Amino acid sequence: MSQFPLTNNELLAQAPALFTEKPHYDVSDKYHFIPTIDVIEEIRANNWYPVSVSEASVRDNDKQGYQQHLVRFRHFEDLLHPQENAVELLLFNSHDRSKSFSISAGIYRFVCSNGLVIADSVFETYKIKHLGERDNAVTYAVSQITAIKPKLISKIQRLESIKLSELEKVSFAKSSIPLRFDKHLEVDHTDLLTPHREEDRDNSLYTVMNVIQENLIRGNVAGVNKETGRRFTSKEIKSISKDVEVNKGLWDIAERIASIKEPAMALAA
Repeated sequence: MSQFPLTNNELLAQAPALFTEKPHYDVSDKYHFIPTIDVIEEIRANNWYPVSVSEASVRDNDKQGYQQHLVRFRHFEDLLHPQENAVELLLFNSHDRSKSFSISAGIYRFVCSNGLVIADSVFETYKIKHLGERDNAVTYAVSQITAIKPKLISKIQRLESIKLSELEKVSFAKSSIPLRFDKHLEVDHTDLLTPHREEDRDNSLYTVMNVIQENLIRGNVAGVNKETGRRFTSKEIKSISKDVEVNKGLWDIAERIASIKEPAMALAA
């Protein structure tokens, strides 16, 4: 992920769907179309700049250019003075109604280039309807994330202060398996706890969450299909929806662990 804002030409090259000028023909006449690039410009005007973009692959070529896409933004201050963790604004949309327009919060951890997605239990996702006062909805959502930035950074610091025992790390890993794997797929939970860099050899709740997240998302987890007996190695998650689902699920588990380890922290959150 770039530490510098992406230009519109770079956005177009990586995700043409951002610039689609009309909705998919399948949507109803009541659907009020909003080009994603228009909202990107509104967010830029609020001092958040796009640093990463992705769009879903399509099986039906008819949906090409209309599929789900995700743009991650970073605040001007964080671009000017990069820290170990940066709060990000996440913009989701599609032009075929497969994904509603919404703005969420995320965290980018520079040491491992991990992009986390904050759970709804921590930060509410704001929907932007394809009708009515769009400008007001965007401005409000952006202002909410801007206001909560210090609180999210403080929450990370608290998660970093909570140390997990080996048994607690194992419990975290085992609890995260259903986020990615179906019941008939048995995986080695130790693969989820394998760090890939020296900085991740730490027992803090936040670091352990990042290690598990990276292994779940990027794959290479060994397992066996209990129904067929066949062994497998997981692949990288490419689906935007699945990536978000796994991320939010991990945050929820981490929040529950924090509430057990430090009840006072949960009350203060």
